[in-house]
Amino acid sequence: MERFLGRYSSYIYALLRIVAGLLLLMHGTQKLVGWPLALPMPASTMTNAIGVFEIVAGILIMIGLFASVPAFIASGMLAVGYFMVHQPMGAWPIQNGGEPAVLLCFVYLYIAASGSGPLSLDALWRGNVSTAADV
Repeated sequence: MERFLGRYSSYIYALLRIVAGLLLLMHGTQKLVGWPLALPMPASTMTNAIGVFEIVAGILIMIGLFASVPAFIASGMLAVGYFMVHQPMGAWPIQNGGEPAVLLCFVYLYIAASGSGPLSLDALWRGNVSTAADV
């Protein structure tokens, strides 16, 4: 049986990578400049450093440039953040509000394992960019 959207998988993966990168970028801009929503706690040196990483990593993941490395680090940061912030409030993500952190942790882990994909700057530089005819 053929996969329902299998012929579009490279486009769907690129969309996943772009949206995941945008979400990380927005977390960084929230920490550093209060956009799109002000940070609910005062910023610290660690918060600012994480914000800088999130902005840079979010852009790299979005454009597909060495995406595996920042995605792997982001996955680890989310795992640590989950256990530091959410897990003490309850054993299960549904109890402690940690579902987004858990889901994004595994999305970034998947991106780290899969790489930038065929629709990325990495693929463009290697000359491996998929076209509509290839899909």
